[in-house]
Amino acid sequence: MIVDVLLILLAYLAGSVSTAIVVCRLLGLPDPRTLGSRNPGATNVLRLGGRKAAALTLAGDFLKGTLPVLLVLLLGRDPATAALAGLAAFSGHLYPVFFGFVGGKGVATGLGVLLAWSWPALLATVATWLAVAGLFRISSLAALTAFALAPVYLWILGENQALLPAMGLITLAIFWRHRSNIRNLLDGKEKRIGVKKPDETE
Repeated sequence: MIVDVLLILLAYLAGSVSTAIVVCRLLGLPDPRTLGSRNPGATNVLRLGGRKAAALTLAGDFLKGTLPVLLVLLLGRDPATAALAGLAAFSGHLYPVFFGFVGGKGVATGLGVLLAWSWPALLATVATWLAVAGLFRISSLAALTAFALAPVYLWILGENQALLPAMGLITLAIFWRHRSNIRNLLDGKEKRIGVKKPDETE
């Protein structure tokens, strides 16, 4: 029990390392919480620092979701601990203790957690994102659709039942963090991939 608690705490601390802020500091870029969308995530870092900075941010956000859960599984802990560790890493990204509890929207970290839980479910979720993004050219709509179906993919694949409520909570959190995007979608104002708004902050 103590080992499980420590692993879950470690997962939260790993998730709390804001890759966007660290990358921007290392590359001499502005704090992503102060410019652009003010979201410390790969999309805003792309706007502020280009593809290299965004790729580093994306990779870091993804891995901090995957590695803590893999550690739990490698140590032979039960699926419930793996589920809680994934939730902890994801929560750390959303509410990082090291950065004033101001985090990103969780898409990359959520996908990283899903990889550790079930790589087939991850493939299905990514395929959904690509299909919706290719059809509608709206990144937020693709992410919301993909995460809405992620619990369904876990269920279809017959993964451990402990993962289903955990994935459901991640999905709900993704929708909550994208509430402004959802409003824009309903109003027909959400930005399309590759289309730059005239008044967009550089």
